[in-house]
Amino acid sequence: MELGIVGQASGLFAATNIDDILILSLFFDQGAGHRGSTRRIILGQYLGFVAILAVAIAAAFGATFLPESVIPYLGLLPLALGLKAAWQAWKQRGEEDDEQEAKEGGPSALEVAAVTFANGGDNIGVYVPVFATAGVGGMSVYAVVFLLLVALWCFAGRYFATRPLVAKALSRWGHVLLPLVLIAIGLLILIEGGAFGL
Repeated sequence: MELGIVGQASGLFAATNIDDILILSLFFDQGAGHRGSTRRIILGQYLGFVAILAVAIAAAFGATFLPESVIPYLGLLPLALGLKAAWQAWKQRGEEDDEQEAKEGGPSALEVAAVTFANGGDNIGVYVPVFATAGVGGMSVYAVVFLLLVALWCFAGRYFATRPLVAKALSRWGHVLLPLVLIAIGLLILIEGGAFGL
C-alpha cells in the first residue's frame, strides 16, 4: 500500500510540475557564475513549494487561506517578474561584454518562491481532493515524496542548465526566454482562471 502511494505521489508531482524544470533551468542559467545563486534558487523553490503544500493541506482539512476566486490573480506574480526581467534585458542590450553584471547576481530566493507558488496555483486545486481522500497518513507520504522530488527537480534544472549545448543556448537566449516564459505563465494563469473577466 505504501509503495502504491509513493508511486501515485511521484506521478502526481511529475504531472503537475513538469514545466518547473524549464523555469529552474532558466533561473540556474541566470545565476550562473554568481556566488550563492544555486542555494538561493533551491531555497526559493522549496519556499514556494512548501507554501503550495501548506495551502493544499489546509484546504484538504477545510481551511481556505486562498479563496478560489483569488487563485487566478496569482498570475500577476510571474507576469510582474517577467516584465521586470524583460525591462532589465532591454536596458542591458548591447552590453554583452559585461554579461555577468547584466545578470545582477541571479534571481533571489523570494523571486523563485513567488514564481513557484504562482505557477503552482493550479497544483493546489489538484492536490486538495487527493489529500482530502488520502487521510493524514497518506497526506504525509505525499508531502515527503513531493519534498524529495523538489530536490530532484532542482538537480534536473541545474543539470540541464550546465550541459554544454543547453548552456550555450541558454547563455545566448536565456535573457530573452526567462521573461517570455514568466510572462506566458502569468498570462496563462490569469486567462485560464478568468481573472479580470478574461
